[in-house]
Amino acid sequence: MTGPYRAIFVAPGTRAFSAAGLIGRMPLSMLSIGIVTMISEGTGEYGLAGALSAVLALSGAVCGPQVSRLVDRYGQRRVLPPVCAVTVAAIAFLAVGVRAGAPRWTYFVCVLCAGLTPSLGAMVRARWAEIHRGAPGLLHTAYSFESVVDEIVFILGPILAIGLSTGWFPEAGPLLAVAFLGTGVLLLAGQRSTEPPPHPRDRLSGRSALREPGMGVLAGVFVGTGAVFGAVEVVTVAFAEERGHKALASVVLATYALGSCLAGLVFGLLTPRGTANGRFLLGTALMAVSMIPPLLVGNLWLLAVALFFSGMTIAPTMVTAMGLVERQVPQAKLTEGMTWTSTGLTAGIAAGAGLAGRLIDEFGARAAFAVPAAAAVIAVAVAFLGNRRLGPVPQREEARDDGHHLGEPYGGQAARKDVA
Repeated sequence: MTGPYRAIFVAPGTRAFSAAGLIGRMPLSMLSIGIVTMISEGTGEYGLAGALSAVLALSGAVCGPQVSRLVDRYGQRRVLPPVCAVTVAAIAFLAVGVRAGAPRWTYFVCVLCAGLTPSLGAMVRARWAEIHRGAPGLLHTAYSFESVVDEIVFILGPILAIGLSTGWFPEAGPLLAVAFLGTGVLLLAGQRSTEPPPHPRDRLSGRSALREPGMGVLAGVFVGTGAVFGAVEVVTVAFAEERGHKALASVVLATYALGSCLAGLVFGLLTPRGTANGRFLLGTALMAVSMIPPLLVGNLWLLAVALFFSGMTIAPTMVTAMGLVERQVPQAKLTEGMTWTSTGLTAGIAAGAGLAGRLIDEFGARAAFAVPAAAAVIAVAVAFLGNRRLGPVPQREEARDDGHHLGEPYGGQAARKDVA
C-alpha cells in the first residue's frame, strides 16, 4: 500500500476499524439475498421470499437513519451492540421458524426487527471524517478506499450467501451474514480511541439531518442511483436467461462491480480538481451517458464490456457525494447524514428492481434497460436542479470548533508531506 493510501493509515487504529467495517458490512449484500434463497429453498415460495425481502428493505430504510441518529447522540460503543443484538436474534428466530414451519406472520415480524441493522459503512466513514478533518485530500482518499471496500462486499457477499444456502443448508447464508455483523460490531465498538465523540446535548440534535440544506438533493440523487443499480441487476439476469446463459449473469454483474472497484482505487490516488459540486454533476452526467450502450448491445459479452465502463462512473460519484455529505451536515449529525444516502440507495434499488421486472414481463429484457437509463437521467436532473443547495452550512464550521478532537488531525503538515 503506497502513496496516499499509506498516508490515510498513518493514524493509529485506522487499519483496525477499517477491517472491522469490512467484516460488519458483509450483511449489506448477504442478508436480503440470503433470506430470499433460504425461503425459496426451504419453502419453495418465491412470492413469500420477495415479500420478506421488500419488508426488510423498507424496515431498514425507516430504522437505519434513526439508529445512526442515536449513534451521533450517544456514541457507537453504546448504541451499536444492543441494536446489533436485536438483528442477530431476529435472524436466528427467522431461521428456526423456517426450519420448524412456524406461521408466516412470524417471518415478517423477524425481518421488521432485522431492519435495525446499523450502517457500518456510515460508522467507518464517520471515523475517517473525525481523524482526517481539515485534510480534504486524505479524506478523499479514505472515502475512495471505503468505496472499494463496498464493491468487495457486493462481489463476495452474494456468492457466499447463495453458495452456502444452496450447497449446505438453507439457513446458512443469513446466519453467516449476522455472524459477520456481530463480529464486525464487537470489533468496532471495542475501538474507543478512534470513535467520534457523541453530541448528546448538541443544540441541533433535535432536527433530522435530512432537513439540512442540500441533504434532500443528495438523498434524491441516491434514490435515482439506487434505481439504476436495482434495475441493472434484474435486467441483466433476465437478459442472460433470454439468451440461454442465466448462470453467466453473475459474471456480467461482477464486471459492473469490478469497473467501480478499479475506478475507486484510481480516483483515490488522484488530486481532486475543480469544485466538489462540479465533480458531482460531472459524475452523475457520465453515469447517465454510460447507460446508453446497454440499450444497444445484443449479446452478453458486449453487455459485460458496457457495464464495466458504466461501473467506472460509480465509485468517483459516490466518493464525491460522501464528501458533500460531510460538508452539508454538522459534525453532530454526520453519521445520520451518511446513512440517509444508503437509505436513498436502498429505496431506489427496490423501486428500480420492481419497475424493471414489470417491463421485462411486458417487453423483454433489452427494452427494460430503459429503466436504469431513465433513472440515471432523473438523478442528473435532481443534481443539476438542486446544485445551488449543495453549499456548506454555517453550523458545519461551528461543529468543527466544538472542542472534540482526537489530538492533532492526521491531516496536518506531516501527513501532507507523506503524501507528497
